[in-house]
Amino acid sequence: MAVVAKAERRMISARTKAALAAAKARGVKMGGFRGVLPTDQDRARSAEVVKAKADSRAADLAPILEDIRAGGATSLREIAGELNHRGIPTARGGSWSAVQVNRVLARTAGGVAWNAAPGTTRGMAPLTCVVGFDPGTQPHQH
Repeated sequence: MAVVAKAERRMISARTKAALAAAKARGVKMGGFRGVLPTDQDRARSAEVVKAKADSRAADLAPILEDIRAGGATSLREIAGELNHRGIPTARGGSWSAVQVNRVLARTAGGVAWNAAPGTTRGMAPLTCVVGFDPGTQPHQH
């Protein structure tokens, strides 16, 4: 068995080396570091792009979330379950969780977080709206 494994390793190595040589011959740049370190301005611009994509995705999901809530879903967990049931993937293609729903709702509501009402299990109905994430703000029922 060890002889077979050794032969397989050699074949994989040969295929990998051949593929890398072919890519290099085509002019593909090899390696990850290209000699450029991002500046603070580059990082800020990158963060803006990521935020814009997230805002756009949240805006696309807003009507769906409203429809789900109008259908009777009252907790973040119920909303996540309905998004999964409808086959709507997350931004990265996975399944929804209550935390992700909370983040999307916060984006669609302009910085408003949705939390469980005092005395209820976290993520369960009824939901309260806490404006601006200020702990001193009195929650109002939605």
